[in-house]
Amino acid sequence: MCIRDRYQRRVHGESREKRLMILLPFALILTFAVALDNGVGVQPPMGWSSWNYFACNINETIIRETADALISTGLAAAGYVYVNIDDCWAKYRDNQGWIHEDEKAFPSGMKALGDYIHSKGLKYGLYSDAGRKTCAGRPGSLFHEEKDAQKYKEWGADYLKYDNCQSYGWLFPSWRYIRMRDALNATGRPIYFGMCEWGLQQPSRWARPIANSWRTTQDIKDTWASFLHIVDKQVPFTSYAAPGGWNDPDMLEVGNGGMTTSEYEAQFALWALLKAPLFVGCDVRNMSNDTRRILLNRDLIAINQDELGISGRRIWKKGDAEVWGGPLSGGAVAVIFFNRGELQETISATFEEIGYGHNPALVRDLYQQKDLGIYRGSLTFTVPPHSVVVLRLNLSLIHI
Repeated sequence: MCIRDRYQRRVHGESREKRLMILLPFALILTFAVALDNGVGVQPPMGWSSWNYFACNINETIIRETADALISTGLAAAGYVYVNIDDCWAKYRDNQGWIHEDEKAFPSGMKALGDYIHSKGLKYGLYSDAGRKTCAGRPGSLFHEEKDAQKYKEWGADYLKYDNCQSYGWLFPSWRYIRMRDALNATGRPIYFGMCEWGLQQPSRWARPIANSWRTTQDIKDTWASFLHIVDKQVPFTSYAAPGGWNDPDMLEVGNGGMTTSEYEAQFALWALLKAPLFVGCDVRNMSNDTRRILLNRDLIAINQDELGISGRRIWKKGDAEVWGGPLSGGAVAVIFFNRGELQETISATFEEIGYGHNPALVRDLYQQKDLGIYRGSLTFTVPPHSVVVLRLNLSLIHI
């Protein structure tokens, strides 16, 4: 936005828009139950995103090779179908305001790249920002929403991650995100709208009519401390997730090397239970066996994609020991015994606490990939430090 336009906006429209910004949050509260109905987001999305591993060091060769790797590794067959290009693909706007890609990094153009991704049976994701510039200093979309959305349609985009850098402080974030929501909807193309407001204004409480998912925190880092911080931030907001609109605690760090295997198992299990979007953040062209095993755990993917679409929650916390759980279709229940501490913990929970009821349950350990037998009334497991035990309790298979 140029200085002249900014000045005119302040002189002629600021007071009116400020009044709208004051009223808008209350209007959103009244319409909270109305989810964004754009034909996507019925289940949490699954795919890959470039930022956590590559940051700005991206180009079309990396993206094409990643699309190929999603197929060859079995990730796409397991549900990871979005190929999302994060920040740094855009370079400039022309005199008419149209966005252009970095031609050095993407010499074939964004349309050709999208066509390649679609030719693999995958979906194509792009990134922009609800501010003057993106977080990496590339052109943002604020006040260019309609033209950018039209370009995304022309290029065949299926997903937009929409960030929150370099915005004007007095503009309530919902207003900026509504502008892009409306621009995307006007194209007539079903484009998943991932709102990345960083949780500053508790978007879980108001973003459901605006976006298909909303970031609940700042960016995750590939450390145990960052993971714990983000997990704790989810606790007040788990009830707001439902089909069409999901809490987003940021991408998976599994496979990036900053945490141990058991710590990565904890992140993947909790993200699955929370019905979070599952976006792989590592280099899928070079995955270890453990990384592949975690990401391809079909039992945990089934929890994430369960048709009920009800997020799990933290049931209780006692020191470093926690129990998380949530209902699944068919009368089943998922449970995570989570040890966030440095010492081994023995963790117990009753069926009543985890919401299962009084019937016996056939219990399956989802990381051990084996059935443990029939349990009645309660569960007790020993959990190593920085680890989880992840269970599924099935009612339908019980023989009393």
